Amino acid sequence: MSRRGNKVLKRALFLSAFAALRDPVSRAHYERKVSQGKRHNQALIALARRRCDVWCAMLPDKTCCHPVTPKAA
Repeated sequence: MSRRGNKVLKRALFLSAFAALRDPVSRAHYERKVSQGKRHNQALIALARRRCDVWCAMLPDKTCCHPVTPKAA
């Protein structure tokens, strides 16, 4: 992980991503990153980044997130 930025915020995003692995949408994104050859921590950081991007996209509109559950492969 980068040594720059807010350490508390980065840790919160990382732990949030770890807890989100129970969610089917987040699990699918994590599994996709692992299948691309990323290690566990790299895939979790990618998931944390994805969750942060979605959160930042929802802020200006003050909208709620209604994710679509991915279909089983």
